[in-house]
Amino acid sequence: MELLEFLTVLMMVFGLFMLLAGVFTAYFGSGKSRMIGVVLLVIGLVVGILWGVLCLDSVDIFDVNLGKVIWDAFLYIAAGLIGALAAVGVFLVAIMKS
Repeated sequence: MELLEFLTVLMMVFGLFMLLAGVFTAYFGSGKSRMIGVVLLVIGLVVGILWGVLCLDSVDIFDVNLGKVIWDAFLYIAAGLIGALAAVGVFLVAIMKS
């Protein structure tokens, strides 16, 4: 079960970042890079939607609660960022005080 949750987070984040990279590249690119951006956007959409459909409760291909996995991933990432920022803050205070 943990492997499927890991793969779900991996595929959903991959799809999201491909989508964002595609939008960015298609908007700011020109010529050939604009077409690459469109391809990245389509890949991101296909991966995200396909994995989401495979993880739905009505489809018994993967037994993953998609909403719970996404929420847990969001909480873990937020907790990691808060911990990292707190550590950097303590480090900066310690360095500036010395």
